[in-house]
Amino acid sequence: MSNYETVVGLEVHMQINTKSKVFCECSTEFGAEPNSNTCVICTSQPGAIPILNKKAVEEVIKTGLALGFTINKQCTFARKQYFYPDVPKNYQITQSEPPLCSKGKLSIFVDGKEKVVNITRIHLEEDAGKLVHEIGSRKLDYSLLDLNRASVGLMELVTEPELSSPEEALAFLTELRAIVRYIGASECNMEEGKMRCDVNVSVRPAGQKELGTRVEIKNMNSISGVRDAIAYESERQIEVLSRGGKLAQETRLWEADEGITKSMRSKEGALDYRYFPEPDLVPFNLTDSFIKECQAQIPELPKARKARFISQYGLSEYDADYLTSSKDIADYYEKGLNSCQNKKDLAKPLANWISTELSGKLNAQNKEIGAAPVSSANLAKLANLILNGTISGKIAKTVFEDMYESSSDPETIIKEKGLVQISDESALEKLCVEALAESPKAVAEFKAGKERAVGAIVGLVMKKSKGQANPQLVNKILLEKLKGG
Repeated sequence: MSNYETVVGLEVHMQINTKSKVFCECSTEFGAEPNSNTCVICTSQPGAIPILNKKAVEEVIKTGLALGFTINKQCTFARKQYFYPDVPKNYQITQSEPPLCSKGKLSIFVDGKEKVVNITRIHLEEDAGKLVHEIGSRKLDYSLLDLNRASVGLMELVTEPELSSPEEALAFLTELRAIVRYIGASECNMEEGKMRCDVNVSVRPAGQKELGTRVEIKNMNSISGVRDAIAYESERQIEVLSRGGKLAQETRLWEADEGITKSMRSKEGALDYRYFPEPDLVPFNLTDSFIKECQAQIPELPKARKARFISQYGLSEYDADYLTSSKDIADYYEKGLNSCQNKKDLAKPLANWISTELSGKLNAQNKEIGAAPVSSANLAKLANLILNGTISGKIAKTVFEDMYESSSDPETIIKEKGLVQISDESALEKLCVEALAESPKAVAEFKAGKERAVGAIVGLVMKKSKGQANPQLVNKILLEKLKGG
């Protein structure tokens, strides 16, 4: 297999984050009753005229600017002709030439190495409807048509064929999704069909410039599925060529359960969609001021925010990477940090609480951080209470459980349950003396040179104090007594 190299190009469709469809006022709500979000425009009734959604244009331009594209000021639309039951007009309103965005780039990192992937275009278009071939476990001998999705706004991003491995495709889609979510242009929720990907895969002898026979894998709906499909398909193609066989240019489907691609239809050449200008949407030019307004809406992007978290808060690359993986997580973290005075001291502890305890709870309940019952300010307070010695780390975990259940302030919970950490040296000394007297074996082991034996005595003191003793002070008192005889 080392004699061949894989070449991959991606076509990514992302549903634009608007409340109404791109050419009518119907809702884009997901999961509504079939055909309930429809009107005369999106069902293509005779004489119905499409009206362009301004926000859809803004979101495409924001995405283009975030990815370094050239924005084409001339905005035109075309009719892309094709006949399929879920396309009520028998054509799709899209952009041919020019697209809104031309020639962008996205940097990815794989195995510690940076690679810049060139992106050909991003254009605006409408989605088709949806065919339903089965209901629940019952397969139908006919198809049902749901037009709720018809005329929902999409932006299609097309890369150059420059990706060379499943891992690069995974990194590209992960980084793209993070950026698009950051700017709010799309939710990119693949489970709801708000991000879909067609994958073009070919292989060629290593060093050859000419591309091999291309196979298209349609409608991938998970990033990990894209990676697995590329891995399988490149191996399949290499095996065919190694046996002296020939590859067919075709469209294939990814069967995730079986882990294989299956032939869907042959594709001998480029389809002739017979584009022509959309007569119902007059071409117009975007103004410089409009593009500047779009630019002003773009927030700090993941890569820049990660670098700032590392330099400003002293976080590790691992922590900064997790915290900036989502704008909501990064916002939650900074809001909590900004609610306290001692940001520098709190930066690492708060990051730990978010990435471990909080994320663990949320993941178990399949919740996003926006639905967290613990506010960022309260979580920061909890981390601060450990720093200033009010409670121990062990008590903090108990307090956190209550906070997650009740959304209460940590100080209220500590006060009501009497969980304040014991830091009075005279009270701790009494507990230490008792623990030493009850631990002759551990004392003997310590005096014999096994210093770790002090841990058992510390544990006994913590048990006697119901976990409320200050562990640092307990260690100090015990070591003084053990070393002093």
